[in-house]
Amino acid sequence: MADDPAHYRWTSYRHNALGQVNPYLTPYPLYRAIGRDDTERQAAYRDLFRSQLGSKAIDDIRLALSQNQPLGDSRFYTKIEAMTGQRREARPRMQRDESPSHDAGQGELGL
Repeated sequence: MADDPAHYRWTSYRHNALGQVNPYLTPYPLYRAIGRDDTERQAAYRDLFRSQLGSKAIDDIRLALSQNQPLGDSRFYTKIEAMTGQRREARPRMQRDESPSHDAGQGELGL
């Protein structure tokens, strides 16, 4: 992840928020609707990214990414499990102050 959406290589942010030309992108109707012209649309798009996520949300995103698992509520999990035929198997979250014991045997890491 990146500390600023403009720093993430695979995003349309620089095009939509900063006006950087990208011939591979086509503006979608919802983007066109957020402003009367490019200047207004870019400002409105930047505003969408101004809020910061709380540490719990960031931790949840990192955990989901590290486990290659989706992130959502129980209704979302039920829907994607039905669509894919695969059960979501999340591993428990390790608390920030927990760390595996160095002398723990295999299977005793508390993960």
